Amino acid sequence: MRAVTPGLALLRVAALAALVLLLWNPATAHRAADAAPPLVLLDASLSMAGTPRDPDRWRRALDSARALARGGVVWRFGRRVAAFDTAPPGDGASRLGPALEAAAARGGDVIVVTDGAVEDFAGLPPDLRQRPRIATIERPPAFDAFVAGIEGPRVVGSADTIRLRVSYGTAGQGEGGRGKGTATLAISAGGRRLAWRTVPLPDSGVVSEDLAFPVSRFPFPGWWALEVRLDGVPDSEPRDDARLHLVELSREPRAVLLAAPPDWDTRFLATALRDVARVAVRVFVQAEPGRWRDGTTLQPVSAGEVARVVAAARLVVLAGDPTRLTDTRPAPRAAVLVWPSAPEARGVDGDWYVDPPPVSPLAGALAGVAWDSLPPATSLADARTDSAAVVALSARLGRRGTPRPVVLVSDSAGRRRATVLGRGIYRWAFRGGAGAVAHRSLVAGLADWLLGEGAGSREQAAPESPEVPQGLPLVWRWTGADPARDLAITLGVLGPPAGPARVDTLRFDAAGRAELSLSPGVYRYRLGGDGDGGLVAVEQYSDEWRPAGTAVTAQPGTSAARRVAIALRDRWWMFALVLGALVAEWVWRRRQGLP
Repeated sequence: MRAVTPGLALLRVAALAALVLLLWNPATAHRAADAAPPLVLLDASLSMAGTPRDPDRWRRALDSARALARGGVVWRFGRRVAAFDTAPPGDGASRLGPALEAAAARGGDVIVVTDGAVEDFAGLPPDLRQRPRIATIERPPAFDAFVAGIEGPRVVGSADTIRLRVSYGTAGQGEGGRGKGTATLAISAGGRRLAWRTVPLPDSGVVSEDLAFPVSRFPFPGWWALEVRLDGVPDSEPRDDARLHLVELSREPRAVLLAAPPDWDTRFLATALRDVARVAVRVFVQAEPGRWRDGTTLQPVSAGEVARVVAAARLVVLAGDPTRLTDTRPAPRAAVLVWPSAPEARGVDGDWYVDPPPVSPLAGALAGVAWDSLPPATSLADARTDSAAVVALSARLGRRGTPRPVVLVSDSAGRRRATVLGRGIYRWAFRGGAGAVAHRSLVAGLADWLLGEGAGSREQAAPESPEVPQGLPLVWRWTGADPARDLAITLGVLGPPAGPARVDTLRFDAAGRAELSLSPGVYRYRLGGDGDGGLVAVEQYSDEWRPAGTAVTAQPGTSAARRVAIALRDRWWMFALVLGALVAEWVWRRRQGLP
């Protein structure tokens, strides 16, 4: 009998090994054949447009996106996610989160092309941050001086003084600006310089400066666009050197606050009233009995002037000691807010904690306030008996006992009246946070209800902020008493070159908000064909122009291609290997005469 050759043994071992593997049936992971092509997310915020010294940034980004896509898909991201096109970047914000969330639902590899200035990257979940491959477009170092923001009144009277708090600063490094030391902050309107001041430039960061000038420098009343510019600094980015602030000059104030004597409650009330009332507010204080002063300049004012302004006002606020204000004569149809906050006002001292508001005309304005987190009022005056008054807010001493009225409102014979009986309510705003929101909501609700129809604006919608940086939409909120609906708006460019009027539609959502995107400029608007209208502005400024720290750096990312597990029994060639080895062994053995 012939011996078994090594070849026959090898065939038998191969067949048995394949059978053992099929009995074990291990599985291996492989990339699916139908995996999605790569998705490129291209940063289309304004910072990608480059600067005068780096004009090719957007072209480099487009070339990188096309090369990395390799036949895949490209999306633009900035303020929102959009389909790809080669139009210059125009979004005033750079938010990557929504784009990554949409990409996660699609599948496939994700590649991000950006200059690194992504504002929401640090707050994203770790899995979203680590997944994409990131390719960065280099931003050359540059020095920049900028105007960061403006705070000031929106409506002023003819006798007021406009006070603006201007925030400005510097950022970045490079040629120009360093070592200059000072610059000029200038306020201008209608081509006229109204005020200016030489200010020191910080080495980095943002500082604030107050500028003031009398309203008498305006040649006529109406709406004005104030431009605050930082002059005398040779920096790399001139588009963020100026900001706009819109203000309305009214011949006579529609709201007057009389504080006799002034205290902390009246001080915070005056500030809040100027912020929330869309009318001119005049403040008179009486620190000494019988002697009135202007609340802004502290200049003496005659009793006759006070009486004239009060008689013409649509809203009169009587604060302090009621006995000093007995000679005040508001107009018969004027609304009155009584706030007896002075120590002379009779009341019960203690910790008076406010309860959530009941149903009243102010309930809507006071909704959403965290009442449990507010500090207590320090005193509560006695409420006069008035059958027509409605309790809008109440409080309990030490959170126990029977609640007593804090805010009363009434509407009798066409004249609206409100009374605030609590003292020490200023502490809500003093502490900030939820308390400041509550104080502002209370003053805004009182002002809106007291002014009512006819006293304030007849418009059914108003812009949340009349100025917005470039690349961001103007946001409008519905202010009408009826449910929100689509509203026509007519816009005309203010000043040369004056083009044709633009007619658009504000489409409000369920929350009563609508957005309207415009190119930079100052626009005069009118809603629905009626109303007084006003001004809105889209600034040349954008946060995207300012040099920012790199929040995103290059990273390889992790592959998100779909992988599938394939068991060994699912591979047909393993069975063919077993059969082939056994048949080959049998044929070989027969030819050698082996059994």
